[in-house]
Amino acid sequence: MSEAILNPMQSDATLIAEHVAISFGTGSVSNKVLNDVSVEFKRGQLTLILGPSGSGKTTLLSILGCLLAPDEGRVSVMGRVAHTLSEGEAGEIRRRHIGFVFQAFRLFHALNAVENVMVALRINGHGEKRARESAVAALQSLGLEDKLHLRPDELSGGERQRVAIARALSNNPTIILADEPTASLDSRSGDQIAEILFSLAADQNRLVVVVSHDHRWIKRSHRMITMTDGRVIEDKLDHRETVR
Repeated sequence: MSEAILNPMQSDATLIAEHVAISFGTGSVSNKVLNDVSVEFKRGQLTLILGPSGSGKTTLLSILGCLLAPDEGRVSVMGRVAHTLSEGEAGEIRRRHIGFVFQAFRLFHALNAVENVMVALRINGHGEKRARESAVAALQSLGLEDKLHLRPDELSGGERQRVAIARALSNNPTIILADEPTASLDSRSGDQIAEILFSLAADQNRLVVVVSHDHRWIKRSHRMITMTDGRVIEDKLDHRETVR
């Protein structure tokens, strides 16, 4: 991988949610999805957020990524309070500092692997040549050097997810937010993706937050947060010794 992708900024970065609450719906059908959630995330850690469907973990991830605004409380990203930002400023925070990885990959089916990664780079103002070089380097670093010109329907599920991770890394984000990144993968591919994301935190000093139902992530996380009914009910750091 190129130096620009390998070495995120050296200053400490934090992602903080303070007393966050949000409801969906109105009146008698209003549902409080998050209720007084306060959590802080630091670089060099992969944090796993576990919880049953409806526990609020994906909504929390969306708020942390500045995709949703909370009804109450506040989120700080890279020292900036999200709700004070204009939509343009929030978009800039997402583009410059946050990489998203989704269960459904969200790749463009008409584009090959290199072109899919280039999309994010071109949006951020990179010229054609630089974008292509960075995209190729990112894909090669994830073991896809022989898949560069294949389209998503020509790749396995694990390979598609690696393309999605390369795209998430393309702008050298300090923060990686992953929503069920292994849910649609077989065991071997899921293990590979988990190892890649763990390495991004442990070896590259990034801040990685993974939302998942998959308990295999427990051994590949530094910290485990458990949510139920919109609240954090457990927060364990360095828990892996207890699950070996």
